[in-house]
Amino acid sequence: QVQLVESGGGLVQPGGSLRLSCVASGTIFRITLMGWYRQVPGKERELVATVTNGGTTNYADSVKGRFSIDRDNGKNTVYLQMNSLKPEDTAVYYCNAIVQPYVNWRTTTYWGQGTQVTVSS
Repeated sequence: QVQLVESGGGLVQPGGSLRLSCVASGTIFRITLMGWYRQVPGKERELVATVTNGGTTNYADSVKGRFSIDRDNGKNTVYLQMNSLKPEDTAVYYCNAIVQPYVNWRTTTYWGQGTQVTVSS
């Protein structure tokens, strides 16, 4: 099993910044992708940003130019630097990881418990 532990959420004013962190631990041979998703009440969970173990990134259009994702493969950690935050960024942010537990084994997707980000004046 794999555990994802998130940190860094909180309350921030519009235009401010937050940095989220997520650390994966457990039975891990390789993590092929790590990323962040977010969800607000009544809406589907949506992709924010992802990064592969090779460094390829993908961002939602709504956060391009404001958010930056970074991964430390050696520490099984992913970060989300959020700048120029807007009220519409308010959501629960979930860490995601696609994990291969052993060599030649299939991958499994894991989720963190979520961390609240609130942008309000």
